[in-house]
Amino acid sequence: MRWLVGWSSTAAGAAGIGSAGAVGYDGETLHPVGSQLLWGDPDPLWAVGDWRPDEVRVVHADAENRIAVLGICGAGDEELRRGLFTARGGAVRHLTTWPGSYTAVVQAGRRITVCGDLAGARPVFYTPWAGGTAYATAALPLADLIEANLDFTHLAALLAAPDVPAALRDTTPYDGVRRIPPGHALVLRAGAREIAGYEPVASLAVAAPPADPDRAVDAVRDALVDAVRTRLAAPRHVPDLDPGPVPGMGPAERRAARGMPVPGIGADLSGGPASGTLALLAAGLPGRPGTLLGHGTGAGERLLAVTFNDLAVAGREAELERAGALAAGPRLHHVVVTGEEETLPYADLDGPLTDEPGPSLVQAARHRARLAAGSADHFTGHGARQVLDAHPARLADLLVDRRRRHLVRPVAALARADGSVMVPARVYGAARRLARTPYRTGLEALAERLMRRRFDDPKGAVGASLAALTWARPGPAARWLTGEALAEVSVLLQAAADRSGNGVQRPGDYRARAVLARHAADLRVLEQAAEIRSQRLHAPFLDNQVVRACRDLPEALRVQPGARAAILRTVLEGAGVTDLPSGWGAPSHASSAAAARAGLRVAAEPLLDLFATPLLADAGLVEARVIRKAVRSAAAGEPLPLDGLADLISLELWLRRLLSRRGTCWTGTPTRSRAVPSGIQPRRSALTPGA
Repeated sequence: MRWLVGWSSTAAGAAGIGSAGAVGYDGETLHPVGSQLLWGDPDPLWAVGDWRPDEVRVVHADAENRIAVLGICGAGDEELRRGLFTARGGAVRHLTTWPGSYTAVVQAGRRITVCGDLAGARPVFYTPWAGGTAYATAALPLADLIEANLDFTHLAALLAAPDVPAALRDTTPYDGVRRIPPGHALVLRAGAREIAGYEPVASLAVAAPPADPDRAVDAVRDALVDAVRTRLAAPRHVPDLDPGPVPGMGPAERRAARGMPVPGIGADLSGGPASGTLALLAAGLPGRPGTLLGHGTGAGERLLAVTFNDLAVAGREAELERAGALAAGPRLHHVVVTGEEETLPYADLDGPLTDEPGPSLVQAARHRARLAAGSADHFTGHGARQVLDAHPARLADLLVDRRRRHLVRPVAALARADGSVMVPARVYGAARRLARTPYRTGLEALAERLMRRRFDDPKGAVGASLAALTWARPGPAARWLTGEALAEVSVLLQAAADRSGNGVQRPGDYRARAVLARHAADLRVLEQAAEIRSQRLHAPFLDNQVVRACRDLPEALRVQPGARAAILRTVLEGAGVTDLPSGWGAPSHASSAAAARAGLRVAAEPLLDLFATPLLADAGLVEARVIRKAVRSAAAGEPLPLDGLADLISLELWLRRLLSRRGTCWTGTPTRSRAVPSGIQPRRSALTPGA
């Protein structure tokens, strides 16, 4: 795991800083384990972990004004210097407009500005400490620093309403550690903090004129091409080409045996349009996208395209055929990774401790098997659905703007899928109700649903769309929580409703941003859980400039059936790629659901053992017998929400890894009691940090 951490002291607290940038505290000297100091007193900043040399840049204007950028950033040093001078006047947004995925930290005198991203894939956390404020791009180091307790209310909200920002608020699993929302920056002035938004939010009060569809799609194309080109142009760090002699093995076999990726650029390749678009863009842009000649797959300078063939799940023949057709070009080398029973979800529940819990923990081993065959820099299509597709609640936004005619095609598509003549009236009625419902009323309705345990199962595409036409709805795991946990989250929502007043956000835009933040947070967990040594995963669809370009797409365009595939097809045509196989862009959700159900069936016994004495039950969030019954029912094929079970199982796994942890992210930690508790006591157990 890679992160940066810093501290902003008050004027009085500055005397506690050591000469090497370490923080003096209670007579001890603290600094992060495995860190490199970027700048020192009085407000030090460290980069921690295996950052590549090209991923860490610091540009100085003078001794008191400097900017640090960590990650892949397309700005040159001169652009960073100009950005630094502009930021000295208080402007922030321009720091987030360069191509790539990065975190920018600006120090202007005693004012420090840390910019988060729009999606939430590169979050920023903070906590009060030693009279000032400590901040980091990971929550666990800050929890170590303050010896935080677990925040059970946050964990309950994470299960009951994971897509509702009002329930999660700015909290984390660690009590006292906070996160800044996506689209915001943390501003510190001599220890005092402020959360500043840098991105406008769509409002009902002032409706922006609809953008021209052609120009909007062109902007998406330009942003994606810049995102891919920035990664191709970066001076890539090549891992050890030969990790040491092993009898009977060549360089490629030795790297595979030691979990090292192939040097060069690669990409996921499947029948889905997002990953295929990135693979074709990366292979078609000028430069050397692929492996180094004479190493790895022997692909020369071709891009390494990886397809995961899940033999345990039937019905993927058409997807594999499309992937093979896409990879037939001379600049791609296709590798098919065979997935067996041991790569099903839930098959391997061992793994590293991640910064936060996330439902992708149950699939980490599955993704690791795919990524192990990939390159040192590997493109993925994660986030495309969330930034390009229309959340069903956007139908209400169209009604707010009095553009009813644009509802005809999406509603007609739902009617064809359901086969009922009543679908148009039902969908239109639900969209109109949402358009006329205030945000406060939506939160109050969810609070009441949780208190009364009303969890309706949506049936089919129409049912899912109708269920999504609300301001907020329960998460798929909410039905298995205890009444106490649901009541606690309900009180939170009611308090948020009382504070909200008459909000003027657009319901569709609000729901889409919340879903994107949820997906980005889980992708971050997946990156840490499935991490391969010396490998970097790139998700260009979550870059700031790509997210901005996608948000400018007209709602009337994105709500149309097949809009995502059509947009990406246009992007490829603009980049000179026109020969796409038949059926390209077809959705493939069914295979994912089938894999999850097959994994539950195979791993039923280990999962039942996991919930024999679950920590979640010790915390008062669930009853063990209820979860065991749900696991048995799902393994037997009953139509239960599998996403909800993934949430519960992942959180249980994360808690067990956290409480079995030893050590700390810091050296020189004051010698306090650090005994690991044998279990969790509801609402008052101490979290014992350690790694």
